[in-house]
Amino acid sequence: MIDATVHQQLGTLLAEVKNLREAFRRSEDKSDAIRASMHRRMDELVERVGTLEGSTVAMQGDITEMKPITDDVKKWKLMGIGALGVIGIGGEALSVTFADVVKRGLAIFLRGG
Repeated sequence: MIDATVHQQLGTLLAEVKNLREAFRRSEDKSDAIRASMHRRMDELVERVGTLEGSTVAMQGDITEMKPITDDVKKWKLMGIGALGVIGIGGEALSVTFADVVKRGLAIFLRGG
């Protein structure tokens, strides 16, 4: 009787060990799949960062080319504002002078001169 009980316990123990091995194998398979997925995603991320880096370098080159043009446009704007100021002052001086001439002409005309 003792032999039957021992054999039954050994059989149960062997079945549990097989179940543990199978569970461990399934766990390893899942881990392998997750690691492979993680590596694939990391590779995609590295590729995207590389593309982004290349785009940034290209944009820096474009910005370097555009900077002198932007500076010229700013300079033209300032020159235009200055020219408008000079024209405005000149126009005001001319209108004051014209108004003064008209005023003197009317004064002479009204005095009977």
